[in-house]
Amino acid sequence: MSRCRARRAATLATEWRIMSLAVVHSRAQYGVSAPPVQVEVHLSGGLPGMSIVGLPETAVKESKDRVRAALLCAHFDMPQRRITVNLAPADLPKDGGRFDLPIALGILAASGQLPSDVLASHEFLGELALTGELRAVHGALPAVIAAGQQGRGMVLPSGNADEAALAATAEARTASTLLEVCAFLRGETCLPRSEPIDQDRGTLGAMPDLADVRGQVAARRALEVAAAGGHNLLMSGPPGSGKSMLAQRLPSLLPLLDESQALEAAAVRSISHGGIDAYRWRVPAYRAPHHTASGVALVGGGCEFHQ
Repeated sequence: MSRCRARRAATLATEWRIMSLAVVHSRAQYGVSAPPVQVEVHLSGGLPGMSIVGLPETAVKESKDRVRAALLCAHFDMPQRRITVNLAPADLPKDGGRFDLPIALGILAASGQLPSDVLASHEFLGELALTGELRAVHGALPAVIAAGQQGRGMVLPSGNADEAALAATAEARTASTLLEVCAFLRGETCLPRSEPIDQDRGTLGAMPDLADVRGQVAARRALEVAAAGGHNLLMSGPPGSGKSMLAQRLPSLLPLLDESQALEAAAVRSISHGGIDAYRWRVPAYRAPHHTASGVALVGGGCEFHQ
């Protein structure tokens, strides 16, 4: 009898250890790339509390308060145990609120409130509001593309739906709240999939047209030749002579970008906090840097992503 009790106790202890650890897949932002991050959540004995390790910056450290409030507002139980969250690999800098959703799902899976076996086939991104709503994050497009290359689907906020739809080869599903994501993982509902945008509609939109320019015959001819032959172009003249006005209309003469070029340009817009126009994402970009910008600034500048 005592032998059966000991075996039963050992089985329960093993099941509890298995249940107290969960791994959720996510993506960090590192320039225009999206390296994989494993969000490991472990529950152990000790005083209740949460610690986040793995080189998190301030916004990531603050996610423990957002996650706790979101779980309580969604009527989930916050485990009264010692919670350790590891963002692996540990030497990769983590920033922003993009890990709120995977941390919350990891806590729910580790505490047995969510099945953990369904987490392996998807990756998760999203910032949580205190009410449990999901807020859009920057740099979602590179993450969706990278997840598709690894054969996983991506679950992200509804605010990133148009951006995620540009990656036609990846499966991206969107949700508005934490409850919707949990219902999807339990098999109770199906999250809408981001569908590719119809590129035949409004591709050019209200783009400045070279036909609006009167005069400037030589400059217009130079633009046409450069656009037709794919040549470089340098315009020189005093302020107010129309250089910027003419340059702004050059994209209207250029052919649309192919899919690979358009995705590369859209990835830059995705991480630059400027947003993406889903109906003009294949139009060549026009940039007007300030005349005092240095050479380093023109190519991105800064040292945030130096290794």
